[in-house]
Amino acid sequence: MEKLLSIIFIYILVDNFVFQRFFGICPFLGVSRKMETAIGMSMAVVFVMTLATLATWLIYTFVLVPFNLSYLQIVTFILVIASLVQLVEIILRKISPTLYQGLGIFLPLITTNCAVMAVVLLAVRQEFSLLESVIFALAASLGFSMALVIMAGIRERQELAKIPAALKGSAVTLITAGILSLAFLGFKGMLTL
Repeated sequence: MEKLLSIIFIYILVDNFVFQRFFGICPFLGVSRKMETAIGMSMAVVFVMTLATLATWLIYTFVLVPFNLSYLQIVTFILVIASLVQLVEIILRKISPTLYQGLGIFLPLITTNCAVMAVVLLAVRQEFSLLESVIFALAASLGFSMALVIMAGIRERQELAKIPAALKGSAVTLITAGILSLAFLGFKGMLTL
C-alpha cells in the first residue's frame, strides 16, 4: 500500500510528466487556453492513458513475452493507443459536439502524445505489477490533467491582465510554463521509489 501511495504522490507532483519530464507539451500548450477544453482533454487523457496501460501491460505480459515478440512492443502499444483515441473521438462526437470541436486537432494528437507512450513503456520497463501499472498511469494522467487545468486557469486570468506587447501570446505562455515547472521542482527529492 505504501508503494502505491508513493507512486501516486511521485507521478502527480514530484515527477510530473509535463513540468519535470516535459512530455505532452503540444497538447499542454495548445489546449490550455480555456478551462472547458483543458478539462475535456484531461478526461480524455486520463481515460486513454489508464486503459492503454492496462491493455498494453496485459498484451506485453501474456502475449509478447511468452511468444518472444517483445521487439513488437512499440508497434503494439501504438495500435492500442490509437484504437483508444478513436474510441474517445467517437464518444465525444456523440456526447459533446462542442467539446469535440473545441479540442479540434489536439484530440487525435493524443495518439502521438509522448506522455501516453512514455507511461505505457515505463510501466513495462519498471516492471510494475498490473495494479501498480494502472495506479502509475492514473497518477501520471492526473498530474498531466492538473498541469493542464492550472495552466488554463492562469491563461484565462492573463486575458484580463495588462501584458506588454512583446510578451503577449506564446512568450508569456512559455514563461508561465517555466515558472510552474520551477514551482514543481520544489517537490523534487521529497519521495523516491
